[in-house]
Amino acid sequence: MQTRPFGKHGDRVSALGFGCMRLPVRDGAVDEPEAVRMIRHAVDRGVNYLDTAWMYHRGESETVVGRALRDGYREKTWVATKMPLGQVESRADLDRIFDRQREKLQVERIDGYLLHGLNRQSWAKALDRGAPAWAEDRKARGHIGYFGFSFHDDADAFVEIVDGYDGWDFCQIQYNYMDVENQAGVRGLRHAAGKGLAVIVMEPLLGGKLARTPPPAVQRVWAECRPSRTPADWALQWLWDQPEVTVVLSGMSTYEQLEQNLKSAEASGVGRLSEAERACVARARAAFRGLSPVPCTGCGYCTPCPQGVDIPRIFEILNTARMYNAPAEGRRRYARLSESSRADQCVECGKCENLCPQGIAVMEWLKRAHAELSPDDPEQAGRNA
Repeated sequence: MQTRPFGKHGDRVSALGFGCMRLPVRDGAVDEPEAVRMIRHAVDRGVNYLDTAWMYHRGESETVVGRALRDGYREKTWVATKMPLGQVESRADLDRIFDRQREKLQVERIDGYLLHGLNRQSWAKALDRGAPAWAEDRKARGHIGYFGFSFHDDADAFVEIVDGYDGWDFCQIQYNYMDVENQAGVRGLRHAAGKGLAVIVMEPLLGGKLARTPPPAVQRVWAECRPSRTPADWALQWLWDQPEVTVVLSGMSTYEQLEQNLKSAEASGVGRLSEAERACVARARAAFRGLSPVPCTGCGYCTPCPQGVDIPRIFEILNTARMYNAPAEGRRRYARLSESSRADQCVECGKCENLCPQGIAVMEWLKRAHAELSPDDPEQAGRNA
């Protein structure tokens, strides 16, 4: 297993981390025997970074990880988990949740402790609740090894959070070859690494979308690339090629996925890809983006809609569903929008089209989006595509 330095610190961690958000499931609950078998096999093969959280698998994940760490496996691993700030109203809540996590994990010290899912609003709450000072106290008492945060917001917010506190040791960001400009993106990756933070990457396969059999346009790109790799291996090697990436987390649900990722990690390395291989990944990205039907850049000039329609969000859902051939996922995401923000609330006032710098026929595309993303008959969605 390849290892990498943990930011400015001297410790080394495995290039592949085991993400415990998608453990194998049976009858609606974690399949604990299989999960323990997979975790221990990963550790036996050199994976020493395990990532979990208070809410994963409805609270089961930390407990299962704790049981997997028995029989000498604790001494071979780094364990990371996260504070759910949405449940924190006081320092007493910080203590209560953290101590319960140590009990579930069966550890005295949590090696990497993160504030979960920071954005501008939750970071302000964390400061108000005194979370950084609390973490410093717990570090001094030997209960936390390194302190960091996971992140979901834009790059400007990421830079503000990194620069807003000098005590960060590491961070966790969503990053993959399709998200170079989304969320923290490559700008955030390089900014954090430049300040000495270890950078843990989550969603390297974009929730599995980059591991599936791709659409024909993308398949043609991969078929022309050498050496021959699976789509998942291309995505992972692209990440490990970058020196700023510390650990790539993979949420592995099957033993087969674990074996494939172990094989990829063992063949990884900084600067391992050739310029031709990097160009292949860039062509695949362009091919995916070429499947996006609406040329929306998410600039927001069309908002606020007088009727409350969330135009950029609707177009992002439609584009993603088309790009990754994921109509069912698109319908699920659309259903989660409030009814007042869906496309059928459009009254065709035309204000959005007058403001759109891309010249998009917004009203027509909203009709198509609603027909495709909320059909009474799923087959009708295909006919409307």
